[in-house]
Amino acid sequence: MSEMSELLEVMARLRDPEAGCPWDKQQTFKSILPYTLEEVYEVAEAVDQNDMASLREELGDLLFQIVFYAQMAKEAGAFEFSDVAAEISDKLVQRHPHVFGDAEIDSVDAQNQAWEKHKASERQAKAVGQNRLPSVMDNIPLALPGLLRSIKLQRRAARLGFDWPSVEPVLEKIEEELAEVREVLTEGGDIDRLTHEVGDLLFACTNLARHVNIDPEVAMRGINHRFESRFRRVEELAAQQNQSLPEMSLDEMDKLWDQAKAEEAKSRES
Repeated sequence: MSEMSELLEVMARLRDPEAGCPWDKQQTFKSILPYTLEEVYEVAEAVDQNDMASLREELGDLLFQIVFYAQMAKEAGAFEFSDVAAEISDKLVQRHPHVFGDAEIDSVDAQNQAWEKHKASERQAKAVGQNRLPSVMDNIPLALPGLLRSIKLQRRAARLGFDWPSVEPVLEKIEEELAEVREVLTEGGDIDRLTHEVGDLLFACTNLARHVNIDPEVAMRGINHRFESRFRRVEELAAQQNQSLPEMSLDEMDKLWDQAKAEEAKSRES
């Protein structure tokens, strides 16, 4: 028995109505979705840390999620794992005619253009089947993280020419949106207006990231990691001085923060 077949058999036994696991048997597509998203982020963390042992483990956890969905779909008479595997195989062959056919594509840019053209034709066919006007915004999942979805929306619009020509007007837009946030705060900080304006500001910032070829999700994970690491060091430094952060002034904590940043910079240089 192959490893994949064995995994499918394990999943089937876990869902067995009589002898299966009580927890696994009661799960639904919706109930395991949060676990699926969590596993995706754990894969991302392993990649960020270049931890191959963790990556192997997390990919296994993610694969189990896919097998879980396929088993539930099989029970419902909708599809099974072999259908999932066959469909993605067929899709990859269709989208790579330069590998599996006679088409000639000699660069990454040409491949990206061909890929997007094929996906656009798929979106158009789907819209026609649903008797509606196709849109370049079709099939951008609502469940994507906000920063990632904003980048995808911007890229789709840019393909039709709806985009800033350079970085400078993007920076100007950020300054404009920041001024509007200040204006709302000055006028009392109405929460609905402030939410709207902060959203505009964040969207403009992701636009900047796109224009300078930076993944905003990667950038955000990076600053989250740095902030956490520095703050943990601030806690350590305070403890070394027999002090408690809640009892310290902001200026005192700022000094410890600056020390933590300086240590971090020195560590990068060594």
